Amino acid sequence: MRKIYVIGIGSGDPDHLTLQAAKAIGRTDVFFLLDKGEAKESMIELRRRMLKAYGRPSRRIAEGRDPDRDRTPADYEGTIADWRHRRSEVTEALIGEHLLDGETGAFLVWGDPSLYDSTIGILDEILARGLTTFEYEVIPGISSVSTLAAKHRIGLNRVGRQFEVTTGRRLAEGWPAGVDDVVVMLDAHQSFGTVDAEHVEIFWGAYLGTEDELLVAGPLDEVADEIRRVRAEARERHGWIMDTYLLRRRA
Repeated sequence: MRKIYVIGIGSGDPDHLTLQAAKAIGRTDVFFLLDKGEAKESMIELRRRMLKAYGRPSRRIAEGRDPDRDRTPADYEGTIADWRHRRSEVTEALIGEHLLDGETGAFLVWGDPSLYDSTIGILDEILARGLTTFEYEVIPGISSVSTLAAKHRIGLNRVGRQFEVTTGRRLAEGWPAGVDDVVVMLDAHQSFGTVDAEHVEIFWGAYLGTEDELLVAGPLDEVADEIRRVRAEARERHGWIMDTYLLRRRA
């Protein structure tokens, strides 16, 4: 039987790789990588360093092209479902071609595989088709959300209160009901600008855990423009950006 690890490798700091993840990398024969066609050399280099440090010398790498998708679709859920299906076909082809019976493969997932990542769902879709068989195990990782809180030295929740993790797209539709603390991920359009900034604090971070890490915090109405400026300059400099933030209503 073939086995696959879905390994959370943290948000960027090599030291965030857990001992469990390092051991799993050391047991892996084939690493599957989907090329997004983006200029993210620093992220690719981090993977190389991890494989060099913990992988076996005989390890192999199987690469595939991640399917393109519409970033501003009219039917968001339908577009994502179609993209995941096409991604599962690419993934299934890689597994079928490169992972032999009795071998172990792995996907290195940024942050934690359970938080806004499609790998688990894609593997389940492949198994449901019944044409390719394997077993898989998920290795948790340190997420950008955990890293954000640690870097700002804050808790995500306050005593007796709940918090919500959402996306920039959903935040743009309105502040989630029933919560005063909102963690926002996958925000390409700086949706914090759509909320009523009065009595709201923001704790923002980009390239968390890396040498290029950026942090800004303060009252939203005072630092929103600074975040926009810092974000724009960083994106221009690197060609890409990954950021996360917490919005907190002051009592």
